[in-house]
Amino acid sequence: MTLSRAAGLPWTWGKGFDTACPVSQLLFPEELKDPQDVQLWCRVNGDLRQDCSTADMVFPVSVLISFISHHMTLEPGDLILTGSPAGVGPIAPGDTVQAGLGNILTMTFPVQITD
Repeated sequence: MTLSRAAGLPWTWGKGFDTACPVSQLLFPEELKDPQDVQLWCRVNGDLRQDCSTADMVFPVSVLISFISHHMTLEPGDLILTGSPAGVGPIAPGDTVQAGLGNILTMTFPVQITD
């Protein structure tokens, strides 16, 4: 993203590229006891970078879904990306990122440069 910004390119080029949005297994709504009280966390190389809850979001999950569905059709499997909590920082090739929802699920992936 830094290179894209320095070149005067849109933020989208630095954030939206192949493999830029890893997604865990999908959950059904009934698998979450309370979608407004889910811990979100992220570790990079074992160091905790982000730790918050959906309760900390600016808008409740139900409000986001309602608002968006009034402007476009949401289909099963659609993702709503809402941004990131405090703790965003650089990652580099060779790093390992682990993220999860409380103890409900975890995903782990290596940071790699791809062609």
